[in-house]
Amino acid sequence: MTLKTFYLLAAALGTVVPWLFFGSFFAAYGIDIAAFATGLFANSAAGGFTVDVLISMLVFWLWSYRDARQHGVAAWWLVLPAGLCVGLSLALPLYLYLRHDRAAATAA
Repeated sequence: MTLKTFYLLAAALGTVVPWLFFGSFFAAYGIDIAAFATGLFANSAAGGFTVDVLISMLVFWLWSYRDARQHGVAAWWLVLPAGLCVGLSLALPLYLYLRHDRAAATAA
């Protein structure tokens, strides 16, 4: 398996697994964004994980923006909706997949 294939599989897994949880929440409560946001901070443990992921997402977006400019990754913007609609588990491997060939060409 190539590294690029691994990134693609990780992006798929990073989409499916979170949406199993999101889907069960929305199946139980409907499309209630307020309840969803409240659940993210239901207790200190959940709040800590939520803030950790949000900070990591912000850092990733800033880094990937600069990196995309450096390596000429035109489709960088796809990590924004990926991060908002799924999370870092999709956005990070998606970006690495998009950048794989460009980074190799830049390094050569």
